[in-house]
Amino acid sequence: MSHAHGKPRVVIAASLMTLSALLVTGCSTPADDGEEGGGGGGDVTLTVATSQPETTPNFYCGVELLKERLEEADVGITVDLYPASQLGPDTERFAAVQAGDIDIDLQGASALSATFEPIGVVDAAYVFNDVDHTFDWIDNESEDLFADFSEATGARIVDGWFFGNRTFTTKDTPIEKPSDLDGLAIRFPDSPQFLANAEAMGVEPVAVANEEIYVALQQGIAVGQENPIVATHSQSFDEILKVASLNNHQVGIHWLVVSEKTYEKLSDEQAELLDETLHGIRAENRECVDEETNKILDEYRADDSYTVVEEDEVDKEAFIEQAEEFFTGYYDGERLELYEAIRAMVN
Repeated sequence: MSHAHGKPRVVIAASLMTLSALLVTGCSTPADDGEEGGGGGGDVTLTVATSQPETTPNFYCGVELLKERLEEADVGITVDLYPASQLGPDTERFAAVQAGDIDIDLQGASALSATFEPIGVVDAAYVFNDVDHTFDWIDNESEDLFADFSEATGARIVDGWFFGNRTFTTKDTPIEKPSDLDGLAIRFPDSPQFLANAEAMGVEPVAVANEEIYVALQQGIAVGQENPIVATHSQSFDEILKVASLNNHQVGIHWLVVSEKTYEKLSDEQAELLDETLHGIRAENRECVDEETNKILDEYRADDSYTVVEEDEVDKEAFIEQAEEFFTGYYDGERLELYEAIRAMVN
């Protein structure tokens, strides 16, 4: 499964005018003859939004597959895709999901925690050891958290797609152990959970918007950043950053969030197809992300201007121990219980 895509220099800016138009006109067509609450059955158009550009696997091996399969099923579903934050940044898009103006969105847990704080725990550094651990938790232990999320927000987390392991990429500093991060200005997303991750790993965070990362790296405001390799490459950060350290401090997951209002206008057949398709793409998407990640890393390894710090060269246990010590003191109440339950699956 090989894909060739161009690399934009920066992520496309959010199109708030597009979102405004959707809010005015309505982004979905309700069923003509059905009742709400699963009594639909007419033609519907589902709006699917994501912050990801079209050059990343979670677009071409994710939402594009979703559109293709829902439409090919011929049950009256049409899908409109809005990549690259065209409908606004994460928090604005999620508010639109709650209102029913966006049907499906791919969201990170840290962004969702602005509305439902406990969900942020699943974005903690090293809370999951690897992707298998993450999917094991999703399939067997997430039910209560997701039910509370739905009740509190009016949106449903159906599943999660792998986005890639978040790793450090820097201009010239290999990261093999926590002390290697001392004094380094590393860009982190400006959210409480991500900034807590920086503190847990001993990083001096530079909080700038995703759209500003390239310029911040160019100007030396930051000397590195953390993202999955596929995102680092698709946004051309590796034009500046020449050291990739595979410390894998966070299993990047895009949570598939569906508005409860969307289910009200879908027939039982349409709703079942939607959920089955979202679940069914997960394994293919993971394979695609892994393949693209390895392809990019092999390009780095073959280029003398790049350095790749391999997984077995990283003292991951030291990172995990430091993160656990931090988060067991940082969290309390419900968040601490959730954190400890996830860690107990491997400890």
